[in-house]
Amino acid sequence: MDIALTVRGAVDDAALSALHARAFGSPSAAVTPWTERLTRHSLTWVTALDPAGNLVGFVNVIGDGGAHAVLLDTVVDPERQGQGIGRALVAKAADAARDHGCEWLHVDFEEDRARFYLDACGFRTTAAGLLRLA
Repeated sequence: MDIALTVRGAVDDAALSALHARAFGSPSAAVTPWTERLTRHSLTWVTALDPAGNLVGFVNVIGDGGAHAVLLDTVVDPERQGQGIGRALVAKAADAARDHGCEWLHVDFEEDRARFYLDACGFRTTAAGLLRLA
């Protein structure tokens, strides 16, 4: 894998917004203020850059200030999926959360992502609830 993983590395808001749009099929061209959000709310995050310095993957980790951390926004460029980048991002994020003193790493996912999170990344299922607020 020719990818450099960086914990709490600099994030280009436009590049991360474009990556999200490509990976999640969003037509939105709006730029999200990722740097501000990450700095203000995140325990840590991990970026994946190709040799040319292009952002090809990202994962965000938020925490409760104690034992629990939560993965958010795991994303890999559609052209690079299936190459182990997502698995490497999650493993690096888990290590970083552990380094921050967390004992548990939580993740929510859609049914079609179960093989990735359960089989490739080693998560196990638990009962959970979800309430849509908007």
